[in-house]
Amino acid sequence: MDATSQESFLEFVTNRSTALLRTAVLLSGGDRHAGEDLLQNALIKAAGRWHRIDEPEAYVRQILYRQQVSRWRLKGRRKELTVAEPPDPGADTRTGSATDATGAAELRLVMRDALSRLTARQRAVLVLRYFEDLPEADVARLLGVSVGTVRSTTHRSLARLRVLAPELSVLDPSDGEQQQPPSRDFAPVEVRP
Repeated sequence: MDATSQESFLEFVTNRSTALLRTAVLLSGGDRHAGEDLLQNALIKAAGRWHRIDEPEAYVRQILYRQQVSRWRLKGRRKELTVAEPPDPGADTRTGSATDATGAAELRLVMRDALSRLTARQRAVLVLRYFEDLPEADVARLLGVSVGTVRSTTHRSLARLRVLAPELSVLDPSDGEQQQPPSRDFAPVEVRP
């Protein structure tokens, strides 16, 4: 790498590493150390091709996504989260409203914990769809899956988040109301447990 490329690379890392690390940590299920490793590997790969990269941030983000996909494809089954005592299902874990600082911090912790209990694929899809705000087609292209897979994984992941962290329902603007289908061709279906 020549001096100009090296300076450009160092400037990019200085300016964008915080945002990229946030994404890497989310992709790693809230594990900061795994996120740092993921970002470091992505930056190493980008450094080798730095003089040929037109859009550095997009390139590094794509490396992050693809590395994470490779990890969950190789990993197979993920480890089960163990705790000292089972949680009390009747206890209210919220200490305040979602608008105060304590409530917001607690919701972030709950969200991080819930994300860490999803599979790597589910996390990747949710991060790309909702944190990165990418359309389904882009998510499918980045992860190397079909748009239908992205849709079904998103649906299952959100349903799993609702089970894992019901206290996140304060963030749901519909407050649990079912949305009616947009077309008259579909009749409402009653779902029985």
